[in-house]
Amino acid sequence: MKETNTSAASELLSTRRDLLDVYTHIRTELDRVEEKLQVFTSSENRLVSEINGYLFQKKGKRIRPALLILSSRLLGYRGEEHIQAASLIEFVHTASLIHDDIIDKADLRRGVDSVHARWGPNVSVLLGDFLYIKTIGLALASAYPQIVRILTDVSTRMIEGELDEFRRSGDLSLSERDYLGIIHDKTAVLFAAACRLGGVLAEAAPEQQEALADYGLSLGMAFQIVDDLLDFKGDQDHLGKPILSDIREGRITLPLIYTINSDGRHNGLRLRALLEDKTLRQETQREILAIVRGNGALEYTFRRAEEYSLRAREIMSGFPASAHREALSLLADFVLTREH
Repeated sequence: MKETNTSAASELLSTRRDLLDVYTHIRTELDRVEEKLQVFTSSENRLVSEINGYLFQKKGKRIRPALLILSSRLLGYRGEEHIQAASLIEFVHTASLIHDDIIDKADLRRGVDSVHARWGPNVSVLLGDFLYIKTIGLALASAYPQIVRILTDVSTRMIEGELDEFRRSGDLSLSERDYLGIIHDKTAVLFAAACRLGGVLAEAAPEQQEALADYGLSLGMAFQIVDDLLDFKGDQDHLGKPILSDIREGRITLPLIYTINSDGRHNGLRLRALLEDKTLRQETQREILAIVRGNGALEYTFRRAEEYSLRAREIMSGFPASAHREALSLLADFVLTREH
């Protein structure tokens, strides 16, 4: 792969990227994914149909379907199956969010009531299971048998990541390496799977499929690190949830890990004491924010995300120049500059 020019990358990062820049060449295909999602989520069961309609009425970023479409087109795919495969990737993502909200007892998702908050945990568990199972059932109709294996493998890894995160909930001894392992399994592997599926559809050489998966993995790591960063520097209007939601849900993320382990005896010990206060009163939250925002933790966290983003750009530079390669490179910029 070609070397990335760091100064050029930094210059690119000075301009905030928008998904409209990235999706220019695939807007029509993403619209078809939305139509496919509506078809797949329809059901004769009134409750299933009602909840699915609620879930998919508000479009998310659709980054994972976009990755699959762009990766397949990057390598010359000219068929139609990428639309269905992209829809299945979004199904897996949505199912994981439903289960995630149950575990975290999260009331908001993208600024509206979560399924857990609106219909309760019992219904939410069943709906998440429904989406996972329907994904595999639809994938069995594919002409590419690898699709079923990839989707089942990534679903397993994501559930394992969720279990690891739950097991380490509130664990102040969590290391940076532990944290990176959790987000690798919980988030980044689905980005990698979306890109790999694009390569499978294009019948790409194994090394090209691996390069695409590596790009997706790096992008997913950067995406999740920035997501955790925004919990400290974002605002509720942009995030669709209150700041410090991760702390309230027991997540120990990189800004906290950096502070506990790298910020000297006073701030590290003080932060530990604040986090052990499970009430998280308003004054406690303000003090946590003051410590983390004032000690370089957010800057360090961003640099780690930037490393993964630059790695993604470096991998993408090894593919032939095209509008689709440029879009995938822009995605690496977007994940660093996004506000929600």
